[in-house]
Amino acid sequence: MALASELRPGTTVRLEGDLFRVVEAVRHVGTAQQKGLVYLKLRNLRTGMLSERRFRPEEEIEEVILERRPMEYLYTDGEFFYFMDVETFDQVSIPAKMIGELEVFLQPNQRVPVEIYNGQPVAVVSPETVDLKVVSTAPPIRDKESHVYKPATLENGLEVLVPQFIGEGDIVRINVYTREYVDRVEKRG
Repeated sequence: MALASELRPGTTVRLEGDLFRVVEAVRHVGTAQQKGLVYLKLRNLRTGMLSERRFRPEEEIEEVILERRPMEYLYTDGEFFYFMDVETFDQVSIPAKMIGELEVFLQPNQRVPVEIYNGQPVAVVSPETVDLKVVSTAPPIRDKESHVYKPATLENGLEVLVPQFIGEGDIVRINVYTREYVDRVEKRG
């Protein structure tokens, strides 16, 4: 059990039988007439839905520790994503709604941590960045100004803005959360 005032983003808690991940925690300091409150933005790990709840700072909430296992992404059939435990070679299926926006960044044979609770997968841990190949982009402008960006299409179909010096075949690092260019990892050969 943890006090509501101690919860931080990334913490997993159980409320009313469901598991939730704390997305945001804001403490509101009270006044002489009204006690302070803790506002939590929570993501239901089963449904993926966001909700907001408020608690008294001294209220106890059940904190849950999830086991992380490295798994290899195999394929999707549209409804489920299939992963293989790299240690036991067991295969597990995870509903597409649990994958969410990470879907566009998953590549076959990619290793990702999967969080397990009571032997069941409950969440796929998203990497902060991924490296992807540029499949099409416009040629650079002559003056090669570094602050000018151009659109580029990546191997997963995502379109991002990249600096002028990036060309087709380059491997670029993309921030998964903002979907923005971070840097060039490898120049085309």
